[in-house]
Amino acid sequence: MIPSNFDYHRPGSVSEALKQLQDLGDDASLLAGGHSLLPAMKLRLSTPGHLVDIGRIDELRQIGEDGGDVVIGAGSTHHDVESSDLVARQAPLLAQAATVIGDVQVRNAGTVGGSIAHADPAAELPVVAAALDAEMVVHSSRGERSLKPEEFFVTFLTTAMEPDEILAEVRFPFLGPRTGASFQEVSRRHGDYALVAVAATVTLDERGHCQSARVALGGVGGTPVRARAVEQAITGSEPTEAALAEAAQLVKGEIDPATDIHASAEYRGHVASVLVRRALQSAAERARAQ
Repeated sequence: MIPSNFDYHRPGSVSEALKQLQDLGDDASLLAGGHSLLPAMKLRLSTPGHLVDIGRIDELRQIGEDGGDVVIGAGSTHHDVESSDLVARQAPLLAQAATVIGDVQVRNAGTVGGSIAHADPAAELPVVAAALDAEMVVHSSRGERSLKPEEFFVTFLTTAMEPDEILAEVRFPFLGPRTGASFQEVSRRHGDYALVAVAATVTLDERGHCQSARVALGGVGGTPVRARAVEQAITGSEPTEAALAEAAQLVKGEIDPATDIHASAEYRGHVASVLVRRALQSAAERARAQ
């Protein structure tokens, strides 16, 4: 398939890109890695008149730390993330998720910002953003604003970003001491979008009891889903296998999976409870090992 005609723009900076978006209006789309937009254009599901390519803007491809956050420039590739010592040390959940995205070609071209802004609820990084309560920092010619996951993700493939805004960076909080993390997913083939994905962290107190937990799922609703009933059920208790298995069953009341050509809603519900249990057990084991 061949996309419809479009004009190509390649700004050299964020400010130049913002000016172009403002001038071009709703007929412009941002291009970063292109792994989501270009297939949609070839299928004529998206027909922008202008492409603004921000994939080569260096200021969007920085990875650093600031005030207890790992700051990922939106133009950073998945390979940049999975190979970063800082990410592995301070945000291991993000590092784990990056390794299962697509294949080597996808991870070398696809970007963190592109994945999160695309807002596919079966994608890995939106789930991690929800689990870690990340902040999406969005720029426009009017200034900048920071959005939490529950504000940023609106519904399937839809975010709260305006047409003239650019996702500039994502801030993931450091994991604290005695905290373990685990990312689990089931997909039809390695590299495919997940049928169900789970991101979890467990923080233990000095007695070895669960001080806090975070659990988020993908592929089970129109946006990433925080399993707050599961989190509450294990907080304050010893994370034994039996306790985690019992808490994991609560996830079925917090999700609304769909039936499609890949899996039934019942199957996704069963897989969700299994993966939540596995993720919590793995995260708790890693927390104990610290």
